[in-house]
Amino acid sequence: MSLDIPVQYVKGVGPKRATLFGRLGVETLRDLLYFAPKRYEDRSNLSPINSLESDTYQTVFCQVVDVKEERVRKNLTLIKARVRDDTGEAIAIWFNQTYLKNILKRGVKLYLYGNISRKYGRIEIQNPDYEIADGDETIHTGRIIPVYSLTEGLSEKIVRNIIWNTLNNYLEELEEFLPEEILEKYGFPDIKRAIWGIHFPDDEVTLRKSRERLTFEEFFILQLIILRRRMSLLKEYAPVIKVSRNLEKRFLESLPFELTNAQKRVIEDIKRDLASGKSMQRLLQGDVGSGKTVVAAFFLYAVASNGYQGAIMAPTEILAQQHYDRIGPLLSNLGIESALLIGSTKEKEREEIKLGLSQGKIPVIIGTHALIQEDIEFKNLVGIVIDEQHRFGVMQRMALRNKGASPHFLVMSATPIPRTLALTLYGDLDISVIDELPRGRLPVATYWASGEQRAQVYNMVRKLVKNGQQAYIVCPLIEESDKLEAESAVKLAKEMQEEVFPEFRVGLLHGKMGINEKEEVMNRFRNGDIDILVSTTVIEVGVDVPNATIMVIENAERFGLSQLHQLRGRVGRGSLKSYCILISDLTSEDARERIKIMTRTQNGFEIAEADLSLRGPGELNGIRQHGIPEFKVGNIIRDTRILELAREEAILLLKKDPELSSFERLKEMIENSPFTEFLSTG
Repeated sequence: MSLDIPVQYVKGVGPKRATLFGRLGVETLRDLLYFAPKRYEDRSNLSPINSLESDTYQTVFCQVVDVKEERVRKNLTLIKARVRDDTGEAIAIWFNQTYLKNILKRGVKLYLYGNISRKYGRIEIQNPDYEIADGDETIHTGRIIPVYSLTEGLSEKIVRNIIWNTLNNYLEELEEFLPEEILEKYGFPDIKRAIWGIHFPDDEVTLRKSRERLTFEEFFILQLIILRRRMSLLKEYAPVIKVSRNLEKRFLESLPFELTNAQKRVIEDIKRDLASGKSMQRLLQGDVGSGKTVVAAFFLYAVASNGYQGAIMAPTEILAQQHYDRIGPLLSNLGIESALLIGSTKEKEREEIKLGLSQGKIPVIIGTHALIQEDIEFKNLVGIVIDEQHRFGVMQRMALRNKGASPHFLVMSATPIPRTLALTLYGDLDISVIDELPRGRLPVATYWASGEQRAQVYNMVRKLVKNGQQAYIVCPLIEESDKLEAESAVKLAKEMQEEVFPEFRVGLLHGKMGINEKEEVMNRFRNGDIDILVSTTVIEVGVDVPNATIMVIENAERFGLSQLHQLRGRVGRGSLKSYCILISDLTSEDARERIKIMTRTQNGFEIAEADLSLRGPGELNGIRQHGIPEFKVGNIIRDTRILELAREEAILLLKKDPELSSFERLKEMIENSPFTEFLSTG
């Protein structure tokens, strides 16, 4: 039987339960076999009745003496079963389960697992799970039992019974696909024993080995997909971009500052890629303010100087405009013109840009999603930069890539990505890191303040603004609604202007404002016409005002660590000492830990690792946008060691057999993996 049959045809499921299983991501028989428990309860130790202790959950093996039904009041009926073993008696009590009268007959032997209490000298077992002993093996008691994620309409007992029957009926259909040498090298169980062991382990050792094998399997398949995709990209011919010594010297001499060693190192990486004749696929990671933009400018300069076109796509019009304001003049001084294409570009200008791109007369284009509209065509697009890549969906990145023929690709991220996540999301890319800040850049002094200290914080803002500096006040995050967040920002700005800082000019920026309105506010802030900018997280990315030296973040506990770090990066962009004040009443241990990390370190990678540990991969900024399929067993935080091993083994296997011609079953697993579909579009 095919393991890909719809789950409704599995014995015990049917159409109605199939719909419920579908809510849990279980669509096929294979999904059901791989539907790993979320946790386990050890019910394997049998306790004699006379040794049962109050306020503990324990398992007993006993025999029914008699059963009574007691109607306590309307809507409450008790079923009380007197049970006995060789050491004593107890009363098992169930609430509103009158059908048990017909099951728990005198003399029936059963296992009970429940909360123990001792009342008036007698032992009671409250609302226990029960299982009639009618064979050697048990499913719900007397063993380590699986506890599954549920949805309304599916109980643990129903799911356990279905999976037990499925294992007994269909497990033989599973075929091994991991190479024999890997199983032997790591002592992994074969696929059948691992699947049985993840659901119904005999002991803790069996459970650990089963989980390790299935975790390795998931990571191994993912790494094979990523590495094979990389091999295929490396086969693609891409135009050789020559960067002569003179070309590079001309670029460096045009800059009003000297590059850091880290920037120079990344430029060497890019030069090597461009000269290889293979399509560059590089992720450039750099902390907030580390100088990624100038590296992107060098890449675009190299591409355009060789007679080709380059493009940089940013997630917001504010950021695209800022890139244009920075990169445009830099390239123009070197004789290379650029254009800006965003959603609010006027129609006449847009048509001129379209024509210039299609004829190759515009060597560098800077823009937003507007660049990937169907009617935008390039003559010879060879260099692409995606900025703040986590803000774009896979399809958007591919749409721009498809505007060129095997273009060189540079994706940039100011959100540092922990190594395990980078291996998972970007294992097919070469990774460059700018790990030092430009000379003269001071760290941002970060402090925590309670709500009661708000007046003191505002006095600090007042003092700095009086000295000619500028400030940000960031509104609390309201995830449920952009509209509510905008209303909150309007209210806060009004309060700041009328009650707190009437002597200063207070501005407002939020996501519901139109692009022209946002741009006008940002220009006024840049030009010094606004002293204090009240904003939502719309300023998180790319806003650069060197004279802004203090940021106050209200209700800081509502933000993730990486987001707090991104916000903090909006200050400290000039030569003046800068501050970030996190206002929070720290209502939870998690909030305390986050604030502690922020005040302790400026290192974005350390912060990203902490964020990953505190919130998990699914919650990190950008991961949900990726739409990356979830692992069924593995966890990239807990299972880092196995992820590293899986990558090493995938590299070794592909060196020996690049086409996997000796591993047909493994190739099938790769083709059917949800990661293949995800990565084929990205």
